[in-house]
Amino acid sequence: MKDDYDVIVVGSGAAGGMTAFILAVHGVKVLMLEAGRDYDPVTETPMFQLPSDAPLRGISTPDKPFGFFDATVDGGWTVPGEPYTTSDDADDEFMWWRARMLGGRTNHWGRISLRMGPYDYKPYSRDGLGFDWPMTYEDMAPWYDKTEALIGVFGSNDGLENTPNSSPGVLQPPPAPRVHELMAQKVCQDELNIPTIASHLAILTEKQDYEKWPKELFPGNPLAQKVLRQSMMERAACFWATPCGRGCSIKANFQSTTVLLPPALATGNLTIRTDAMVREVTTDATGKATGVHYIDKRTRKDEHVSAKLVVLAASACETARIMLNSKSTLFPEGIGNGSGKVGKYLMDTVGTWVSGRIPALENMPPHNQDGASGMHLYMPWWGYQQQEKGQLDFARGYHIEFGGGRGMPSAWTFAGLGGQSGGAYGQRFKEEARRHYGTGIGFGGRGEMIPNEDCYCEIDPSGAVDEYGIPTLKFHWKWSEHETNQCRHMQHTFRDIIEGMGGEVHTEIHDDGAKAIAKPGEIIHEVGGAIMGDNPDRSVVNQYCQSHEVPNLFVTDGACFVSNADKNPTLSIMAIAWRASDYIVEQMNQGAFT
Repeated sequence: MKDDYDVIVVGSGAAGGMTAFILAVHGVKVLMLEAGRDYDPVTETPMFQLPSDAPLRGISTPDKPFGFFDATVDGGWTVPGEPYTTSDDADDEFMWWRARMLGGRTNHWGRISLRMGPYDYKPYSRDGLGFDWPMTYEDMAPWYDKTEALIGVFGSNDGLENTPNSSPGVLQPPPAPRVHELMAQKVCQDELNIPTIASHLAILTEKQDYEKWPKELFPGNPLAQKVLRQSMMERAACFWATPCGRGCSIKANFQSTTVLLPPALATGNLTIRTDAMVREVTTDATGKATGVHYIDKRTRKDEHVSAKLVVLAASACETARIMLNSKSTLFPEGIGNGSGKVGKYLMDTVGTWVSGRIPALENMPPHNQDGASGMHLYMPWWGYQQQEKGQLDFARGYHIEFGGGRGMPSAWTFAGLGGQSGGAYGQRFKEEARRHYGTGIGFGGRGEMIPNEDCYCEIDPSGAVDEYGIPTLKFHWKWSEHETNQCRHMQHTFRDIIEGMGGEVHTEIHDDGAKAIAKPGEIIHEVGGAIMGDNPDRSVVNQYCQSHEVPNLFVTDGACFVSNADKNPTLSIMAIAWRASDYIVEQMNQGAFT
């Protein structure tokens, strides 16, 4: 294998894909190592198959928890041969989602793309909890604009508190709301004083302007403009017919495999090696990173590759695992872990759900419900002033996601109708199905978790290893009252919305948030484990994702997150990775990392 790369990028998802793309279009020779198999959604997606084409009509199973057609072809909550453990005294079992495929989780995610706001970057300064980020929202705003323009995000600018606007012309127009969304919006705004605005999803509602954006995003860079123009030309607008979670052959939604990796490969500066399970980062006698050891999963041989600089973007916990396993005389507790903070301050999103039925939607006549496979409206957090006045018993906010309507029926649809039809069958069941179909509605909360000392991962002290001989992780977890009280507030709010719509709540409403909160890791938003900061004694990397101790080692994935705002993290991961990559290019141009 050729071994003259400038940079090794570990991981190919949101962070790895963005890092490799930005470096490659600036002429940097990049080797990307991906632990999973090769994957091409253009040729492999089941987006046009019917439920009848799948076992059990595509319903979820332990091997395919999001349904048979979910784009995750390898990986999930459990990965054969790759175990992990949770401590006995944890509040709940940590669930570690891993996507072992090219493009990682970007093949699976919900495409919800929300900017963190000014408050989110300085949470400690507002309420004395957690930590401040070393940069401000104003520092990050240009990279949010660029990321949204590059990947294609629809939405609206509403000027709400801590819900930043994008620059004019960046967002694509949002699709029109549907009946159940308009009903929820009316109740929220008229009766509950909860703002309800257009969703922000990474789905194209129109063709990207391939003449404008390449020039604006990469002025003076003809290589970047050329490959990005071609990439944008090849993407089509969504035709509102298939679920994004199956992957997208027309490249209308954002996946690293369709949006970032093709133009990066077109530069000739990116080499991708799949089935490469990275074990550790290697260093020389001075403590400089020299490359990585990885296991070739096809040959089971231990390989080593060298480069001037190493970027870890393997997902938060996998990155922490690699760092903790990278032990040497200079780094006996793992590379870049002089502060002892590697693996610490893991966070996930606080989540819970409530569902119900809206009788006013019975016997709806057939009408057009075309749209994105996600929500067209959502409710951003509205309680900042109440929290500042001490009127709530939790410190941070949440936003509301919801779904309903008369989309393509699935196996779940008939299970739900069975519960409402009173055991009918034959002609009466058909009549009951027509009556009730589309009356169901569900609300989910996505809230901020405050980092604490009790949530972390470590190399399992028992000495357990995976099938490749790599030491595995052990997780520790405890929610605080801020999260469980917030969860109780979600439950009550969702009940109020459904009842305000004249509906019936079908799930139990919990006054104890600890009984309703999702398991840690279940929302698949885990971040932290190598947090950034200005103080090397209290953090792992600086604001440019650069290790305090190993200047040619960077962490551009969610591991560097200081807090986990209620805004889904993927957009921020990509914006932060782009900013860090620009910094790497700038440093290289000044002669660093030789």
